[in-house]
Amino acid sequence: MSDNKTNSSEPVRVDKWLWCARFYKTRALALEAIKAGKVKLGGNRVKPSKAVHPGEVYTLRIDPYLWTITVRAISHRRGPASEAALLYEEMAESRETRQQLSAQIKINNQLLPQTIGRPTKRDRRKLVRFIQKTES
Repeated sequence: MSDNKTNSSEPVRVDKWLWCARFYKTRALALEAIKAGKVKLGGNRVKPSKAVHPGEVYTLRIDPYLWTITVRAISHRRGPASEAALLYEEMAESRETRQQLSAQIKINNQLLPQTIGRPTKRDRRKLVRFIQKTES
């Protein structure tokens, strides 16, 4: 039985590899990101059909985060997340930047007013009265 990791003699398209590495939920989403220029190899845009090779450094923009990864292995199938994590290695600077941005987003979200569910009938009536007063 063959292993999911293959040698470099069997090429894998970049869109399929990104899907196998669990960066995107579907190959179609990976394809869209590549066509939009959100996936780069050495600063240059790539085509979806480009073959992935171990050792290549890719930059992925998955809003709002920027990932810089090195390909460690190639896979032809999408496996569990534990296997997908072995397919690439994220650069230390990229990881630190992502974690800082994540913490900043979390702090910003805590500062926003929190609404609880839909407005009640009473709240809607107050809103309608307020709007009618401002119109006249």
